[in-house]
Amino acid sequence: MEKILAVYNSRFSNLHEIKISPLSRAYTFSDSVYEVIPFYNFELIAFDKHISRLRNSCNALNLVLDFKKTTKEILQLISESNLKNGYVYYQVSRGVDAIRSHIFNDNLSIETFGYVVEHVFKSQKLKVMLCEDLRWKRCDIKSTSLLGNVMSMNNAKKKACDEVIMHKENILTEGGASNLFFTDDKTVFTPSISTNILPGITRELLINEIKDAGIQVIEDEFNINDLKNAESIWLTSSTKGVAQVSDVFDLEVSLIEDHPLYLRCNKIFNEKFLCGC
Repeated sequence: MEKILAVYNSRFSNLHEIKISPLSRAYTFSDSVYEVIPFYNFELIAFDKHISRLRNSCNALNLVLDFKKTTKEILQLISESNLKNGYVYYQVSRGVDAIRSHIFNDNLSIETFGYVVEHVFKSQKLKVMLCEDLRWKRCDIKSTSLLGNVMSMNNAKKKACDEVIMHKENILTEGGASNLFFTDDKTVFTPSISTNILPGITRELLINEIKDAGIQVIEDEFNINDLKNAESIWLTSSTKGVAQVSDVFDLEVSLIEDHPLYLRCNKIFNEKFLCGC
């Protein structure tokens, strides 16, 4: 079995050796949040922003986390893994109940869990499927409650799709595990941040960099008809980077492969954060 370095409640071990109680509220209620922190060429990508988002998620659930300890554990996972490129998954739950109960005991001890794995950052072309957004109304919290995403993405897999683009009554939100961008010949569009959309770190980094390069970015509310007029569509995430969409399974849209504006934005992002890969 592959040895994956992990940490549970500050104790480091191999992933397969860690045992977690079935009464963990992460297991019974998804009463937990998580973060994915990428690193490339031994360098963390936007580490402070990821920690800040984890802090916001914890605050939203009133989870009191020792962020100094968490930061140390994440850095130790990366250091001891000796991996050049990869990511850390880090999860925080409210703790372990004495017996399952919707109303939690205020004296529970915070439960933390993380691991580090290798990841290849590479250019991708994704086939996606449109679907209704089934998720709850606080998608701005990076919660482990991802059943809506799981259902939609596995339905898409049956159609030989790699990802989904979700919408709430035709208003575009985001991908199943990514943020959405699309373009005409000169402007980049992306749904504005709301409680229906996770504030993606890669999304923020990309917007800042391409704006600095003089590219117009419009953050607003968009619908499916807006997407039909797109010349190029991209999805962004910590592990996908900036991945262009090659085909939308159930939408009549004429996408230009390797659209010049996409290529320019992708190059700007890669040269800044992935050393030109």
